[in-house]
Amino acid sequence: MLDLKQLTTDVCRIATEVGYFLREERKNFRRERVVEKHAHDYVSYVDKESEVRVVKALTALLPEAGFITEEGSATYQDEPYCWVIDPLDGTTNYIHDEAPYCVSIALRSRTELLLGVVYEVCRDECFYAWKGGKAFMNGEEIHVSNVEDIKDAFVITELPYNHLQYKQTALHLIDQLYGVVGGIRMNGSAAAAICYVAIGRFDAWMEAFLGKWDYSAAALIVQEAGGKVTDFYGEDHFIEGHHIIATNGNLHPFFQKLLLEVPPLNM
Repeated sequence: MLDLKQLTTDVCRIATEVGYFLREERKNFRRERVVEKHAHDYVSYVDKESEVRVVKALTALLPEAGFITEEGSATYQDEPYCWVIDPLDGTTNYIHDEAPYCVSIALRSRTELLLGVVYEVCRDECFYAWKGGKAFMNGEEIHVSNVEDIKDAFVITELPYNHLQYKQTALHLIDQLYGVVGGIRMNGSAAAAICYVAIGRFDAWMEAFLGKWDYSAAALIVQEAGGKVTDFYGEDHFIEGHHIIATNGNLHPFFQKLLLEVPPLNM
């Protein structure tokens, strides 16, 4: 049986060490080595090198686990456990020297999330949780906010790269939220944004066309901090999904209803 608390401690160390590499490499970062994977979706040599470092360290930590990785440096072949890794969440931010950007690492079984670690490099904040063990940031227990009134809600969202598919949804959200909620922000890192819901800086977050590596670690952190995570259509078993909502729980029905008012999104 896995010791999830000890594993989480070990993963926090790995994420922090890789975050230090990201921080140091940013001082001499070269834009000419950036590659465009899709329209406005970038990868750098730093993403790839940091993923190699994470995979090597996690393989030593739990050899029986497979990997789901953004940059494809390791594979999942139906092992009983699987690491889900984003070695640099917020690549576009990183390229432009803009906060935040993160190292995101989750461990899951075939059916559920077991632990999540997100190290936000710019603020030196390590968010982490393991199943049934509460949620923490730099050693202090964290909780979602208790905001109940939508007019007080501080909301964080994003405009994904799939703009043609998402435009109707985006316009609906702005139309229904602008001037109604307390504020709307975008930050360029799903992992950081979800963790900010977990610690109560924001009250709700939603984004579409995500990879599992974008949200898995942070989603567990929100849940263990007392919040709620579903896909856009209310499915609690969201870990295979791509369109995700995370809230403090109180506001979840409002945002669920809002997203059901537009046609369903495909991946």
